[in-house]
Amino acid sequence: MELLETKTRVELTWRPRRLRAGAAIRDLVRETRLTPAQLVAPLFVVSGRGRRQPIPSLAGHDRLSSDLALEKARTLASLGVGGLLLFGIPEHKDPIGEGAADPSGPVPETLRALAGEGLPLVLIADVCTCEYTDHGHCGPLEVLPDGRQDVDNDRALEVLAAAAVAYAEAGADVVAPSAMMDGQVAAIRSALDASGHQRTAIMAYASKHASFLYGPFRDAAGSAPAFGDRRSYQMDPANGREALREMELDAAEGADLLMVKPAITSLDLLARARERFDLPLAAYQVSGEYAMIQAAAERGWMDRQGAALETLTAIARAGAGVLITYFAEEAARWLAEEGA
Repeated sequence: MELLETKTRVELTWRPRRLRAGAAIRDLVRETRLTPAQLVAPLFVVSGRGRRQPIPSLAGHDRLSSDLALEKARTLASLGVGGLLLFGIPEHKDPIGEGAADPSGPVPETLRALAGEGLPLVLIADVCTCEYTDHGHCGPLEVLPDGRQDVDNDRALEVLAAAAVAYAEAGADVVAPSAMMDGQVAAIRSALDASGHQRTAIMAYASKHASFLYGPFRDAAGSAPAFGDRRSYQMDPANGREALREMELDAAEGADLLMVKPAITSLDLLARARERFDLPLAAYQVSGEYAMIQAAAERGWMDRQGAALETLTAIARAGAGVLITYFAEEAARWLAEEGA
């Protein structure tokens, strides 16, 4: 009886539910807060004018020409969204992916239009060649001694560096190398500095796992590999210590921000990186994460808005300050409604 009374007294002393009793007090003590300024919206851009191509696997998203991308950017800026991440879809592809560095390509064309508008958005350009190669891999190929083909890492660096310079010259505030080539950050930093773009920042896809969650993106970008997969250069999802090593290397090579991808399967890495690095951390809530929530919501299995905001909050709670998400526009609206 005495033990029971002691337990009762302890339970009456510690009642966490006191701080959950109503919406106002929950808001007051909330530890992790989302703001539209943290959000970055991916945009798929094509050449020309007046072109809108719906992306079936990414409901609500389209490939846009620069004039329509500018309209979308105005909307996002009005909602307080922090930035855009541009991916180019070229008219023609080649074995090297040289179109990635074409100053008249869809990304530079769109960057010039956006930069000329002076919107309060950070302009980020993805730097890779998978959309631009006719084989879908992230660089030119070489034939290995056993007859297999793989990406030629050092030749790929040349194209990535040239593309980064083209995007900086067109108005990118940040370039984001995503090819997972060894030394890509150092090569890009060197090329940017040598061409007078010392102020252009680098957001490194530092921990990018070879994931099954990229399917809808590859449909949107037309970047599925024509053969094999990307496991020789993207990371094994089972390796956490290696991911931290990749982050260390990119930080040492001059990255200004570090990114993990996919976000929801990298929460442990975000938490460990937050303790280890002083650099800003970004996380990419990838196309498959978006599509899963979309599909479940369409079937009535979960609340779309609630699931989107909950997952984004979890990503921020784990340590990400920059959230790249296909929900950016809607999330900004939802957050405004919550704050109204």
